[in-house]
Amino acid sequence: MDFQGKIWRYGDNVDTDVIIPARYLAIADMAELATHAMEDIDTTFAAKVQPGDLMVAGKNFGCGSSREHAPAVIKASGVPCIIAHSFARIFFRNAINIGLPVIEIGDAVEKIQVNHEIGIDMSTGEVHNITTGETYQGTALPPFVQAIAKAGGLVNFAKQRG
Repeated sequence: MDFQGKIWRYGDNVDTDVIIPARYLAIADMAELATHAMEDIDTTFAAKVQPGDLMVAGKNFGCGSSREHAPAVIKASGVPCIIAHSFARIFFRNAINIGLPVIEIGDAVEKIQVNHEIGIDMSTGEVHNITTGETYQGTALPPFVQAIAKAGGLVNFAKQRG
């Protein structure tokens, strides 16, 4: 498995203004900006998230404005991957651009609860619920998109390719 960890669970239509409130966008340091991640929906997230924890959300995660800060602060918080029923298209693309893998698993997302531990196999798109023993089939990212994520984002990927 590529990722395995504790769950941070959010619902449907979590918008970019909630992921990183606009009042903090003047902060240039990403680590400092990440201390405000999810603040308007979950005051405990920034203080308690641990590197390797995974985010699970409902439908249309990352809707709203197209700010790249939204996936960037989640990544800077130590979350290596987000699983959702579905993602807003601009958030999905911004996440790929900054090297944050995202997997859509549709209605199966409802079976993943806060206290569950899950593992993710990026090559197949499978999400393994270690707590329940179930496996959910997500949409695997194409190999070139996985390579962008492994490189740490599109800019690093382009630099590596020369």
